[in-house]
Amino acid sequence: MIGAELLSSTSLALGWLIYLPVLLWAICRAPWVELFSDSRRQHLLFGTVFALFLLWMVRRDFDTGVSYHFIGMTAVTLLLDWPLAIVGGLVAQIGLVLLGRQDLVAVGVNGALLILLPVLITEGVAILVERAQPRNPFVYIFCSGFFAAALSALSCLILSLTLLWYDGLFAMPEWLEDFIGYLWLLIFPEAFINGMVISALVVFCPEWLETFNRTRYLSAPWKDDDPKS
Repeated sequence: MIGAELLSSTSLALGWLIYLPVLLWAICRAPWVELFSDSRRQHLLFGTVFALFLLWMVRRDFDTGVSYHFIGMTAVTLLLDWPLAIVGGLVAQIGLVLLGRQDLVAVGVNGALLILLPVLITEGVAILVERAQPRNPFVYIFCSGFFAAALSALSCLILSLTLLWYDGLFAMPEWLEDFIGYLWLLIFPEAFINGMVISALVVFCPEWLETFNRTRYLSAPWKDDDPKS
């Protein structure tokens, strides 16, 4: 998460220009009728937003104005689907703003980097996996869970550093030359957390996952050429 003092007015405005239209689109596409008529989905949404808020509260704040925390949006996207994931991310951001843990003017930039980008990557990977129509649930867990979360973390880190470098208000650390070596320390925990959450949901509560095809993964055989007894 990036503090407003490290961003130029152009970057702050651009962040809002990217974040707001997609947010409005997500609000329009969200299944509000099904949500209001299904108490189970309501509880699932509220619980997910609360868990995401707690995850973002557990973070390391640096004196330079940059904060590091796990993203968790891959699991949220697979659990709620992308419209509600974006709306839930906004609610978690509002909670951070009310507690003074995020600058209001930087909500647009941080929302674009930490919400829209992971949701876009996760949704893209999920669509590719669904087009392949695998029957093994481990393909869904690894590709949509572990891999999408790792790719999201990598993309967020690279774009965030690029934005800070472009604005020139952030003093780049000396260890940046060894950045590739540190990437694994940041990417693997993100992939592990999201992947383990998705694994647990597939095993115990697959009906909670909006993007999980239970008919194909859990009902159909994994191999068509299995010998019949």
